[in-house]
Amino acid sequence: MKKKIGILTGGGDCPGLNPAIRGCVYAAEKRGYECVGLLDGWKGLVEGLTTPLNKDITEYIVMKGGTMLGTSRTNPFKREENVGKCLETFKKLGLHALVAMGGDDTLGVATRLYRDHKLNVVGVPKTMDNDLNVTDYTFGFDTSVTHAMEAAQSLIDTGNSHHRIMVLEVMGRHAGWVALYTAIASAADFVCIPERKIDTAEMLRKLKESYARKRFALVVTSEAAELPEAGEGVSKRDVDQFGHAILKDRGMGERISQFIEKQTGIETRFAVIGHMQRGGAPTLFDRMLATRVGMKAAELVHAGQFGMMSALVGNQIVGVPLEKATGELKTVSKEWFDTMEVLF
Repeated sequence: MKKKIGILTGGGDCPGLNPAIRGCVYAAEKRGYECVGLLDGWKGLVEGLTTPLNKDITEYIVMKGGTMLGTSRTNPFKREENVGKCLETFKKLGLHALVAMGGDDTLGVATRLYRDHKLNVVGVPKTMDNDLNVTDYTFGFDTSVTHAMEAAQSLIDTGNSHHRIMVLEVMGRHAGWVALYTAIASAADFVCIPERKIDTAEMLRKLKESYARKRFALVVTSEAAELPEAGEGVSKRDVDQFGHAILKDRGMGERISQFIEKQTGIETRFAVIGHMQRGGAPTLFDRMLATRVGMKAAELVHAGQFGMMSALVGNQIVGVPLEKATGELKTVSKEWFDTMEVLF
């Protein structure tokens, strides 16, 4: 009888999840395993929600965005009985191992299940925020920044035509990688990230200078950047099951644009790309990276290297301990601040 591997995708969706599922299924079947999908993240393991997975089913999902398995922000450790249900479902389904694909929250659950309950778990790093430790890049990031970059270029066109300052708000719950890369790649005039306090005097000086020179300007801001002068920060918002602020109300882009217009007298507009960053076909880079880390997950299972995560280090896909990948986010480092000083 074939050993069975369960696969789930948790947390926010992003382009690359389907290629990762496909890579894992192909590599697992090559080694004689059977795969089963768990629906809607950890909810699927709690409630025993499954769907078949094989090469025929996953053959053409490499080019599709989102996740065919569905996802949720369910945290089994919010209720102790749900942890027991996860262990029960694992046993009931006859799983040999579980491959969890997700970011810090999803893989944090995987880490605890392995550490505290000795569950055979392997992780696959996924986050469009690129904020997981011990891996150089996560799939989803390249596609999301590509979408944001295209949006920024469109804003430059209309800002130039109407002689306005334009503000683009991009995703990035705790880390500013998406905002930073988008700003650099689209020749923005200023960037706001959560890792660095916004110098309002410098921002206004730079925008006035840019506007005087070319009669338009572009600001890129992370959704999690904070500007107390422009209104409430994220600290008073509702939180999800992992304790993160739910960023769905009046956003940073709107607050910054109103602040800029009030302080400069220059007409300022904002745009929020939002969940469009999460959808769409993955770029070539993300298809390749996702396929490789998905295949590595099956290899780690076959080798019995549980409690590990597949990671991109240099140009190699290697196994790293889950505990090192989770718990502390990879945020924009001070070395990048020097780059920001030059470009912005």
